[in-house]
This record gives sequence, structure tokens and C-alpha cells, in this order.
Amino acid sequence: MMSAMPTIAPALAAPSSASSGSPTVSTAPTVSTASKAPTAAAAAALPKGPAAPAGGIEPQPAAGPGGLEGIVVADTLLSDVDGERGRLVVRGHDVEDLTGRCDFEAMCALLWTGELPAAGEAKHAALRAALGQARLRAWQRLPSLGDALAADDAMEALRAALAHWRCPATMDAATARLDLSAAMAVFAAAWARRHHGEPPLRPDATLGHAADFLRMAASGSADPFAAARAAALDAYLVTAADHGMNASTFTARVVASTQSDAVSAVVAALGALKGPLHGGAPGPVLAMLDAIGEPANAAPWIAKRLAAGERIMGMGHRVYRVRDPRAAVLEAAVERLQAAGVASPRLALARAVEAVATASLREHRPERRMAANVEFYTAVILDAVGLPHELFTATFAVARVAGWLAHYDEQRAHGRLIRPASRYVGALPPGPQAA
Repeated sequence: MMSAMPTIAPALAAPSSASSGSPTVSTAPTVSTASKAPTAAAAAALPKGPAAPAGGIEPQPAAGPGGLEGIVVADTLLSDVDGERGRLVVRGHDVEDLTGRCDFEAMCALLWTGELPAAGEAKHAALRAALGQARLRAWQRLPSLGDALAADDAMEALRAALAHWRCPATMDAATARLDLSAAMAVFAAAWARRHHGEPPLRPDATLGHAADFLRMAASGSADPFAAARAAALDAYLVTAADHGMNASTFTARVVASTQSDAVSAVVAALGALKGPLHGGAPGPVLAMLDAIGEPANAAPWIAKRLAAGERIMGMGHRVYRVRDPRAAVLEAAVERLQAAGVASPRLALARAVEAVATASLREHRPERRMAANVEFYTAVILDAVGLPHELFTATFAVARVAGWLAHYDEQRAHGRLIRPASRYVGALPPGPQAA
């Protein structure tokens, strides 16, 4: 079922004049059977800077904004983020076309094999069944996790729990992808239940991944709107599964480049996602909406925060200079959930706050283009499906692990050791070289 990806030549690119935001990836990867050295003309065009090994991250300008902005670190077949136009493409598909059209299992197939099976197709059914069995295997591991799930923070619990996972050298890549994706969902749901003083629920392998995660994490009881909530969560998982060379994905690729195992890459990526500048914003967005309370309070609340120099949560993005396309996708998913009969009172408030925040930020900082990012409506949709706010970032990991593992495989198959150079700005010891 899992097909091999073609060999991709490693990237060798300096920032272009159009580059903006976080590290980028090439939108048109070169397919080849061997890595190629740059031509003499290309090498001469490279900015002069500290020497670096071929492959990995190549020589770049000696000075820059920091954070590897605009630096191309890999060619990839997986996804591309166009920050200027507000577009996210995943293996040839706009994210807007994927959400609502496919579920998490189909998204995994697309990322891992390049094929997008339709619901009911044999490949889709096989992957759904395999992921269900993998959840059962993860459930059987719960007694061996020690006190990992006793942590007060969901991400700390996931980091400790996944570190217990064993990934034998003999395990094939397809099984590793299934097991780690399943374990992320089962462990996150088990933590949520334990955090609220309830015993973990055994997975139901007959359900889809989103439906089973929601059942294990949020209720466990009969819910007349279970199918609608699961469809909304599927929309979120698909939307969040991959997003270019973000911080956690880059972390996973760095670990993969050392030829370490997939567990180590996923645990390292979890550590990056845990940071508030990456995956920690949905909870604070919900807290912001609760603090504002009603649309009439939005303008004075935001004005006060901006005057104090504080951030408006859910607004602005490292790459996007227009509205994050994923925000629109999730907003539409909440609309569908409401149409199915599940009330989401925060949707109207979120829209009002977004409008005020966008206008206020444009006036306050006209030199920067800041609009709603994915976290803004992530908070609304995850709240609407019934997940507790303390599980929001862990649910992000439940989605993004599919992308991490796809990047892990791509890096292992086609990449070199990522070993960038640094520019020393400290003092030199006394001697002739300091003269």
C-alpha cells in the first residue's frame, strides 16, 4: 500500500527577493537519480559566507534577519506555503479542496504515498483498518508508560509517553508511521481522561481516526451529534496535517538527517511544537474570546492591549501576509457544524473580534500586514467539537504527526546531514590573529 517516493535532488538556494517568513521549500522539486553539485555559475552567484558542507543548509549571506528566514533547506514533494497569496498546497492539492473532501486517513495516504483515495476505496478502507489496529496496539502500551500521563501539561505527557515507544531497526516504515500516528491520538486522549479523573477508554478500531479520538478524549457516551463533531474534527486534522518547513517539521528533519529513528524525530518535533511561538496559541485565543465576552467589547479590549504593547492572539503569521487560508477552512467547518445542529456561540464573537483586530492592527502597525492565522479558528472549532482547551496543542500534534513522519521519510531517503554554519561574534583570544 505504501509506495516509494522518487529521489529528490537536495536544495541549494539563497533567499530570493520574494522570500518572506520562515524557512521555505522549493515549489518545484527536481527529480533525479543522484544528487547534483551546483554549476560554476550557480556557485559563483551564491552569497559569500561561512563555508558549510554540501547538502543540509548551504552557504548563505553572512548577515540576515535571523531565524533562517527565506533560507531554502530542502526540496520537497509534500507541501508549499505561499505567504503572499495566502495559499497552502499539499501534494498538488489546495487545502481548501482537501478539507471536507477527505478524512484524516486519506490525508495520511496522500502525505505518505502521494495517492488520495476516496472514501470507500479499498486503499482507504485498508488504511483505516490498519490505523484502527494500531490504536489498539498503542492502548496495550498504556501500562508500560510509567507516570508519563500524570504530567499536568498535555504536551509534557505526550513527550514522555512517546519516548517510551520502541522502534526496532527491523520495523518497516509503514508500520512505524501507523504506530506513531495512533499512539499520539491514544496517549493524548488517555491523558485528557486521566486529567479529569476518569479512566482511559479503549479504542474502537471500527471507527475512523477522528471519531475514535474524539470519543476517547471528550465523551465516551452516546452523542446524537457525534458524526457531525467527528466530521468537523476531521476537517481540522486534515487542515493541520502539514504546513511547509515549520519549526517542528524542520526539527523532525534535522533529527532524520542524522539517521536517527522516527520516534526520536517525533519526540523532538513535539518539543518544538510545545513552544508558545509555534503550537501553543489556540488555548490563549479561547481565553481572549472569553475575556472579551461579547462583540461590543472587542474594540476597547483590543485597543487597551495594543496600547500596552501586547500581542493579539491568533493574529499574524511568520509566513502569511494575508489571511491564513486554514482560518477560512476552519471557519467554514464550524459553519457546517452549526448547520448540523451543534451550536457554536463563539463563532459570531470570533468573527467580530477578527474584524476589529484586523482593522486595529492595520492602523496601529501599518508597516506590517497582519491577519487571522489558523490558531484563531482552531480555538473555535476544537471548542465546538467538545475538546477541553488544555488538549488543544496536543490535538495539533495528533494532526501534525502525519506530516512529521512524511518529512522524516523524505529526509531519510533523499537528504544529507543538516549541518548549518554559525557566525562567531564573540571575542578572540589575544595573539597574532587578533592583531
